[in-house]
Amino acid sequence: MKKTAWLLLSALCVPFTPALAAEPGAIQIETPWARESPPAAANGAAYMTLVNTGGETDHLLSASGEVAETVELHTHLMENNVMKMRKVEAIEVAHGEPTVLRPGGLHIMLIGLKKPLVAGQTFPLTLRFEKAGETSVQVTVRGKDAAAMPDGHAHHQ
Repeated sequence: MKKTAWLLLSALCVPFTPALAAEPGAIQIETPWARESPPAAANGAAYMTLVNTGGETDHLLSASGEVAETVELHTHLMENNVMKMRKVEAIEVAHGEPTVLRPGGLHIMLIGLKKPLVAGQTFPLTLRFEKAGETSVQVTVRGKDAAAMPDGHAHHQ
């Protein structure tokens, strides 16, 4: 009987580990970047690759940051031969398949930039996922001629 009580007490004393709780929605953020903006530009966008290392599908629900008045999740749609941007409520991040946010596709829209995005600088964004919770990333501003997916990766969790 003493051994059973000791095992029960030992199990209750094991500290809670948040990393284990977040495992089903673990997300890696690779290469967060934005393109340099012209001095008078009102808006910008942030791009990155989201890799779900957890066991089930997660969703990016929102993004926030001080870089702009409003930060929204967006996509591009072709309507009547015209490319248009539309706000989306969430971005699915499936397990085992990277979700790429890139120019001409899904992206994080920065509406009402508080100052121009200058190449070489960084700015923080907070991403909120349905299962993985919140995580902060540093977005690197690339030159105007930045490729859709610049070289180099930055992993954040």
